[in-house]
Amino acid sequence: MIFGLLSVWYAKKANILVYPTGIISVLIYVYICYHAGIYADMGINFFYFLVSVFGWYKWTRKDSSNKELAISRCSLLHHFIWVLLTIISFLILQYILRHYTDSTIPYIDSFTTAIFITGMGLMALKKVENWIYWIIGDLVSVPLYFHKELVLTSFQYFVFLILALLGYIEWKRILKQSEVEQTHQNSHNRA
Repeated sequence: MIFGLLSVWYAKKANILVYPTGIISVLIYVYICYHAGIYADMGINFFYFLVSVFGWYKWTRKDSSNKELAISRCSLLHHFIWVLLTIISFLILQYILRHYTDSTIPYIDSFTTAIFITGMGLMALKKVENWIYWIIGDLVSVPLYFHKELVLTSFQYFVFLILALLGYIEWKRILKQSEVEQTHQNSHNRA
């Protein structure tokens, strides 16, 4: 729980430590979810591991002008693609859970997993919209884990929800500040 909370805290701050703390957290959650019969969440933790490695790589690489990946927004086309990927992920996961596992909550488990897959992908690309997906997933996960009698995990997702709300506000502030600085720089260069 501590590593998960640290990971979200570092994500809120757009700090690279989001990835090492997150990797430790997801490996622990593979074990927890397996024993609770929440198979899609177990699978997503392996996905988180892979995307964490990718995100860690992306966040530490510099572009041709020696700048790190900046927080940005999705274009309308990218919104459509990510929503479509979320829907496809949900459909595939719920089919697998209903037909090949003994999951007691295949639809909710698939929904949160699909939402979190999208959130993780968008975070690796430093898109501000990642927080919207985390917020939606956290809103569903709090009662889900409580229902599965994982009270501490339910509480953890409640804290994740608060941090996700704060992360969204913080990333929007950073993005707006960056846009103002860019506009100022462009005006200065023209003068």
